[in-house]
Amino acid sequence: MRLISCLLQRGVGEWSKKYANLPESYIKRTLEQFTWKTPRGKPNYLPRAVGRRRFYYSIHRPWTTEFSRDNQRGRNMQYIHVEPIKKWSFFRGDRVEVLVGKDKGKQGIVKDIYQERNWIIVEGLNTKLTSIMKEKNFPGLYIQREQPLLVTTDVQLVDPSDMEGTSIEWRYTEDGNHVRISTRTGRIIPIPHSSMETKDYKSPKLYKEQPKDTVSADVLKVTFKPALKTFEMDIMENMGIKEDRVPKKCYWY
Repeated sequence: MRLISCLLQRGVGEWSKKYANLPESYIKRTLEQFTWKTPRGKPNYLPRAVGRRRFYYSIHRPWTTEFSRDNQRGRNMQYIHVEPIKKWSFFRGDRVEVLVGKDKGKQGIVKDIYQERNWIIVEGLNTKLTSIMKEKNFPGLYIQREQPLLVTTDVQLVDPSDMEGTSIEWRYTEDGNHVRISTRTGRIIPIPHSSMETKDYKSPKLYKEQPKDTVSADVLKVTFKPALKTFEMDIMENMGIKEDRVPKKCYWY
């Protein structure tokens, strides 16, 4: 059976969730793989769920079919440790310098973030030639695909003041803003506006509310007021029907 490298379970990264713009409950539901779970409405059972708690994260998002295929039941996994990063420092739109591989010394723009593995994809750099649609009677097509780079060792941010690579520190300004500071020049490296981009919009200011959005003002209106009435009584009141029948007397012994 093929071994799969897997990181310790830390959940989906913060910036992965922001880019997907999906509800937290939906992401949690897509990750659930239970072999047994306490039935609902059964107070005699202890709350318990038996299932997978660790997952293999790659460039496939947890809500995709590829992620489900990579985490099929019955696979023998070899777990590896992923170094946790307290404060994430690489965002979409950042200019970075590659420190390893055939593109060492080149600079590019961050295209994608995979915070679960401390990976980023740099547009046009660290590519690998792969074949697609290869069949018996067709040699297939070859394309260049960007491969992930580890943010702790493979890349560093570029200081916009002199366009040279540098290490950074997070510091507070006099106004209380938390900013990235170049340790070489002491200048601020601003976070690009494209970091707020999601699957649904380029910028939150440009997004137009849709009828099914829960942030819409119409959804926040109170449309139901509880009252001590049955469903039939409520319908009769709304339709203007008055009960003029006299109930027959009955006796209980």
